[in-house]
Amino acid sequence: MATYDLVVIGTGPGGYVCAVRAAQLGMKVAVVEKNATLGGTCLNVGCMPSKALLHASEMFEEAAHSFGKMGVSVSAPKLELPAMMNFKQQGIDGNVKGVEFLMKKNKIDVLKGTGKILGTGKVEVSADGKSQVVDTKSIVIATGSDIARLKGIEIDEKRIVSSTGALSLDKVPGKLLIVGAGVIGLELGSVWKRLGAEVIVVEFLDRILPGMDGEIAKQFQRILEKQGFVFKLGAKVAGVENNGKALLAKIEPAAGGAAETLDADVVLVCIGRVPYTDGLGLKEAGVALDNRGRVQIDPHFATSVKGVYAIGDVVAGPMLAHKAEDEGVAVAEIIAGQAGHVNYDVIPGVVYTTPEVSCVGKTEEELKQAGQAYTVGKFPFTANGRSKVNQTTDGFVKILADAKTDRVLGVHIIGREAGEMIHEACVLMEFGGSAEDLARTCHAHPTRSEAIKEAALAVGKRAIHM
Repeated sequence: MATYDLVVIGTGPGGYVCAVRAAQLGMKVAVVEKNATLGGTCLNVGCMPSKALLHASEMFEEAAHSFGKMGVSVSAPKLELPAMMNFKQQGIDGNVKGVEFLMKKNKIDVLKGTGKILGTGKVEVSADGKSQVVDTKSIVIATGSDIARLKGIEIDEKRIVSSTGALSLDKVPGKLLIVGAGVIGLELGSVWKRLGAEVIVVEFLDRILPGMDGEIAKQFQRILEKQGFVFKLGAKVAGVENNGKALLAKIEPAAGGAAETLDADVVLVCIGRVPYTDGLGLKEAGVALDNRGRVQIDPHFATSVKGVYAIGDVVAGPMLAHKAEDEGVAVAEIIAGQAGHVNYDVIPGVVYTTPEVSCVGKTEEELKQAGQAYTVGKFPFTANGRSKVNQTTDGFVKILADAKTDRVLGVHIIGREAGEMIHEACVLMEFGGSAEDLARTCHAHPTRSEAIKEAALAVGKRAIHM
């Protein structure tokens, strides 16, 4: 019987990062993984493969529509989808091997199989009809999340697909119907729209990107509509029938009323994700869950069972890989007797479309609801020199600051490379910085990031270039 200081169940970004940090702190660590490869949803069927296809499809779109106006003459690009899928797979393989390397480098044992918590200090690992029990001082649940399913619509991953199936279609659908206007649906819709699909998005709410700043979401919807997206907001998919040739989706107004039927070649169900706790034995072990099936934890990630902790998508908070990573580091440090901490007010979010959307901190809606007095500074990329010469001027930067202290409370960006640009706002906010601090920080010229400085100047009504 093996004995460890820490056993981590799940090797997604939260789990493997937690294991590495614990090993750095001198612990004897093992990870448990039921899948053939390490890395969890993110590396295998989520964040990373989707970014490969987003990049490849963007290059395809650029070659078809943008090269000519820059004086680069090329023949019309031809899509070789199997080769593009191979490009995606090379990226997956490289990242997975990277995690395997980290396990070996940090002398972390990889236990292949399904993990089950038997109580404090004991984990059962089962694979191929065999099982072993390992002793450990601490256990971290990092099992992540699974796709949320829509009642009455069965996902077959061929024609009615989740995000997993949408990453591996064998041909471009003529019509792609997406259920849900959240981040994943809009990203995958962008991939297939660029490659030639007609994309229709059905969303139950009256807006896209629930939870993001409303002004940003409205502008983004207009940009996507220019790209050819069709949105049916305030609507729900009541059912999908297969008549052999096409899928027939019954669409009903969310508020009630007459239904309509839309035909599609592929239906992508993207209505969110749910915590993955199947087979973990949580109920039997006495690990408490909340009313949404998430593992309940205290401020130090501890569950209701002594020595058992939980992080990532399986607990409350945004289901983001980087949130899970930070929690993995924090809980490893706490277990080691240090003061691990995650600042949940400074966790960025990014939509990796073209243009990108990024945000950190509070939205205007949240500040209004809280009765917080704030000031706003905005700057459009149409007035940014680098964006103008590159002819990529969609979007703007928006900064929200405390009306009394000038402390930055939220930053929202829609524009090219917004996902890379958000991090200076994160650093500023981590140190409690003000819009004035940002406005007086010298930014290289010409860069898109100058728009952030200008938005900070605009908080004080003194933007230079507009």
